[in-house]
Amino acid sequence: MPVNFTIMQRYLQPPVLCLIVGTVFLQTGCQGLFNRQQDAAEPTEIPATEIANRSPVSSNLIVKMVNQVGPAVVQIDTTRTQTNLFNQFEQRQSGSGSGFIFDETGLILTNAHVVEDAEEVTVTLKDGQQYAGTVEGKDPLTDIAVIKIEADNLPALTLGESDNLKSGDWAIAIGNPLGLSNSVTMGIISATDRPSNLIGAPDIRANFIQTDAAINPGNSGGPLLNLKGEVIGINTAILRKTQESEVTAQGLGFAIPVQTAKQISQQLLKDGEVAHPYLGIRMASITNELKQALQEESELQVQQDKGVLVIDVLSKSPAATAKLKAGDVIVKIGKTTIDNTDQLQQLLQSVTPGDQLALTIVRDESEQQVQLTVGTLEPETFSRRS
Repeated sequence: MPVNFTIMQRYLQPPVLCLIVGTVFLQTGCQGLFNRQQDAAEPTEIPATEIANRSPVSSNLIVKMVNQVGPAVVQIDTTRTQTNLFNQFEQRQSGSGSGFIFDETGLILTNAHVVEDAEEVTVTLKDGQQYAGTVEGKDPLTDIAVIKIEADNLPALTLGESDNLKSGDWAIAIGNPLGLSNSVTMGIISATDRPSNLIGAPDIRANFIQTDAAINPGNSGGPLLNLKGEVIGINTAILRKTQESEVTAQGLGFAIPVQTAKQISQQLLKDGEVAHPYLGIRMASITNELKQALQEESELQVQQDKGVLVIDVLSKSPAATAKLKAGDVIVKIGKTTIDNTDQLQQLLQSVTPGDQLALTIVRDESEQQVQLTVGTLEPETFSRRS
């Protein structure tokens, strides 16, 4: 049965076109600001300097770290030509963002949207030196880009680890919000593995780090750091749309994990682009709300309580070749049970084009096995609005 797409719109996930997919936790060890002497008649006064040294994070530690890493954080200015809707005239537009040097030979990491459609890229170091930048490669699906400037012996940041981050770990963001160069904000890791569709960026194929370190427009592309000064993420300013209006999240910052940045930057430097796996389906997690809506407003009925409902199959896609169709429910990939879309995307992060997938689907209330050959996403297939 065809699915009513108007009804399903609010449940619709973006097309599964591609799937790409240590911070030191500072333990205070604080024994209290006042030591209790068992035999003392009165509490002993603690010098202010000693109290400062016992605080969870020493300001001197932050100052020292920022001074060390700050010179590797850069401002990225871009210009592009924008044609008006009626193609009557062209207009030059400028943009600004952040980035950081990760190799002393002049390699810089930033967000892909910072350099999107850029015709000229100018990189400004903390000391004011400016260089023309060349975009070595960019990947809109993970929002990662690599820029090269012609310089040597530059200060460079160390890429750390993000897989073992925990809520409560300290986090420091450095960037150029609103053009205010080398601005520093500090907070904690609020959460990890935030699915992109939950934070207003459904077209990005990466799970995000959430932090309360302030991240604003212009911070995009700058580093999120641990207390060692190691990069644990690439900051991304998110504009979240609600049903009533568009608002900028307050107290919620998001960063792309550095593990994703490492993987994507290596492919960009090698090939200039990233080969993304491509299935060619639109999908939705099966929930009680979805089942209720289908029961009330559609002829399609779903009996499963868990799984991924295929909403649409794109023509000439791997899914179409495998004869998947709207209304199928994916319940397993290989031997792994699939409960929702997030789980499916995470499971497929290691899939590469050409891989064979054994799907277990439910169609007409009976299980069937489907073999699918993973395809390669072509650039023209991807739409940031889909």
